[in-house]
Amino acid sequence: MARVETFGKGQAVVEKPAFRERKSVRSALHAAFVYGLLIGLGIVVLMPLSWMLTAALRAPGEPVYTVPVSWFPTESFYVQNFWTVLTNPAYPLWRPLLNTGMLVVLNITGVVISNTMVGYAFARLNFPGKELLFRIVILTMLMPYVVLMIPQFLLYNTLGWYGTYLPLWVWSFFGSAFFIFITRQYMRSFPRDLDDAARIDGCSRLGTFWRIIVPLSKPVITVMAVFTFHDVWNDFSGPLIYLNDPQKFTLAIALNYFRISRFSAGVNTTNLLMAAALMSTIPMLILYFFAQNYLIGGIASVGLKG
Repeated sequence: MARVETFGKGQAVVEKPAFRERKSVRSALHAAFVYGLLIGLGIVVLMPLSWMLTAALRAPGEPVYTVPVSWFPTESFYVQNFWTVLTNPAYPLWRPLLNTGMLVVLNITGVVISNTMVGYAFARLNFPGKELLFRIVILTMLMPYVVLMIPQFLLYNTLGWYGTYLPLWVWSFFGSAFFIFITRQYMRSFPRDLDDAARIDGCSRLGTFWRIIVPLSKPVITVMAVFTFHDVWNDFSGPLIYLNDPQKFTLAIALNYFRISRFSAGVNTTNLLMAAALMSTIPMLILYFFAQNYLIGGIASVGLKG
């Protein structure tokens, strides 16, 4: 039983030392179980990446697929594989890397500009038919991409955009239903007093958007930028449909082309393929490392106000 001490009109419960010790032991065991589980899951998730790294560092001709699995090269770490992949005379990967980076920059720019402005209009402005128009925008999310592939191809082909990068980035300047939704939900959580104070200070609608709303929307902007980076960096179907020049291939197409061309010669070059695949994942890891605080905060705060 806990000892009860009286202070004036109120009572305070004082726990016995034995009870506090049992409680601290349970808390320590619970924390040890949680951290142990997280560490175990982390090891399972990182095992393929670690195998990819050790395969990329093996010397040419060194066996990669071994039983039991060899986690370290038997010879020295052959770092030259990464340079060989970038400067391969048959098909160097530095050009697809630059092509993909260019598309990433264009798409992120278009997504951030278009969706923040449309989301601001739906969240902070009042105009006739706003709710109906927003519902129509949300309904477009019900149409899967496979349904739109052929109409989009016919449209871009009629415009003469086939074989160019235009179909891969122009769409980003016209907004996305999902990004418009999360931006609207996030901006609706700001108090209306901010708009009133900015208007009293002589700020226009555009000035309020640029000076007040955009700085406060950094978390949701980071979410849009990271998602767009991930989608464009790993996009395979879009470049496969619209690009026909090997000099314009993106990284996803180039990796598949590199895999087919290397293995078609009958030579096992898994070490080079793993080096190329590992290089393609490094930018995503770096981005998530630096943007994780904004990313988690932005996702957690979306939808606070309906």
